[in-house]
Amino acid sequence: MTGFLRYILVVAFLVVAVPSYGFEGKACTEDKGCRGDCAKCHTLTKKEATKLLKAEKLKAKVLAVKPSQVKGLWAVEVEKGGKRFVVYVDFAKKYLVEGRFTPLADLGKPILRKVDVASIPTKDAILLGSKKAKHKIIIFDDPDCPYCKKLHGELKKIVKKRKDIAFLIKMYPLPVHPEAYDKAKAIACKKSLKLLEDAFAGKKLPPPSCDTTVIDDNIRLARKLGINGTPAIILPDGRLIPGYVDAELLVEILEAKQ
Repeated sequence: MTGFLRYILVVAFLVVAVPSYGFEGKACTEDKGCRGDCAKCHTLTKKEATKLLKAEKLKAKVLAVKPSQVKGLWAVEVEKGGKRFVVYVDFAKKYLVEGRFTPLADLGKPILRKVDVASIPTKDAILLGSKKAKHKIIIFDDPDCPYCKKLHGELKKIVKKRKDIAFLIKMYPLPVHPEAYDKAKAIACKKSLKLLEDAFAGKKLPPPSCDTTVIDDNIRLARKLGINGTPAIILPDGRLIPGYVDAELLVEILEAKQ
């Protein structure tokens, strides 16, 4: 199985493997879930969404709520800090789903899209691995992102085995994680791998020790590159892997031809 095909299968699994019980509403038959148009027996108003997402506390605003392309989920458009993004809430109003959905019919059609690596400054990046490594992979990380934490463990496996691969980690706090901005700034000020790993371990970080615009610059750059979630993995040739992959698969994709 090729690395790219394996990657596609992983993405497909992530899309379809969401527990179905989270999407079944009691307003419909509990044994079989919704039938027909679920929106007829489920509702989610902007006022309800604002309360569920704690939008006022997070200084965010719910702009719109509509059924998503995936049955059983509401697509909630949110604005925070002048930026708009979409999150998903299940019909039972128990789960928040972050990320994006890929139609299964589209799987196998596209090649990993590319971004302009030359436009990404790495002076602020945290180095994991040898600075002399032949292959340097850029990672956009959020210190409060659980999949960034999971990916970080895989990156450490790679640099332990492969001295020719290193990672340049840039802080990209997402608006859905209210404490991530200050954590990211504290990490960036020190360019500290230890502080990043402390954040992943759930430890309390010191306040930022400098006044820097690097986090805001990273956020603007990520948006410009079309990166809306974390982790985001950018290979040396610009190929973008959106989300978590394990160490073996990441190396396979790196070494596979586009």
